[in-house]
Amino acid sequence: MTFRPDRILAHDFGEARQSYTARDAILYALGVGLGGDPLDEGDLAFLDETRLSVLPTFAVTLCSPGMWIRDAAFGVDFRRLVHSAQSAEFHALLPASAEVVGTARVVGLADRGEGRGAVLELERQIADAADGGLYCTLRQTLLLRGNGGFGGSPPPPTTSVIPDTAPDAEASARLSPRAALIYRLSGDWNPLHIDPAFAKSAGFERPIMHGLGSYAVAGAAVSRALDRNPADMSALSCRFSGIVLPGDTLTFSIWLDADGAAFRAHVEGRLVLDEGRIAWRSGE
Repeated sequence: MTFRPDRILAHDFGEARQSYTARDAILYALGVGLGGDPLDEGDLAFLDETRLSVLPTFAVTLCSPGMWIRDAAFGVDFRRLVHSAQSAEFHALLPASAEVVGTARVVGLADRGEGRGAVLELERQIADAADGGLYCTLRQTLLLRGNGGFGGSPPPPTTSVIPDTAPDAEASARLSPRAALIYRLSGDWNPLHIDPAFAKSAGFERPIMHGLGSYAVAGAAVSRALDRNPADMSALSCRFSGIVLPGDTLTFSIWLDADGAAFRAHVEGRLVLDEGRIAWRSGE
């Protein structure tokens, strides 16, 4: 199977359309852990269809291009692919139900070198189908662990957003043992998250939690730790630095700054989320 970076960079995703309802938004909120305490009014705001707020991170599930990268024409070693980072800007609140359109494009494909993999960046935009209003801009980073050394440019250098000081706040969030089974119903059908045999063939002890599930947990947990409404998030990003399993408890360290906060998360002392950034709409 020959790796074809030219085909990846030139891929035309077309335009995707999707309608969602309050039921879909509620199922997503349950999949990322809300409702653990059925008397928590903050959680119920995202679960009660009569007064529904929609988690901004629900946008990552909308108009997904699906398993496009699995097409043999690209030559990607899919079993060694990992979702390594995610960022988003939330431009407007998602309504309880809507028809949306999505566009996608590959904005970068960097070469880490033979044996170190390639880094693919995919940008997506989700807009209202009726008036074109932009709800969010999403950027997904994929590490193609089996496809380095193709002669491309290396990734640009990065600097850490995590201060070298003690955190200003801490928080924790425990995932349900069924978290991945529920989260996948929002549209991520990767067998890595349900099929024990597939997970073992990919080098994991058992099916793991979706990276985007942990991403959403971080947005809600960090917001709550700082007495912010998760619905007010305007931006959220993080790097997936370690495996999270259903049933794990994530412990967050949080650093405040003028633009929002930085964060990272551990599971039993093991770093799983790093280089996290979150911001909220000003004045809210």
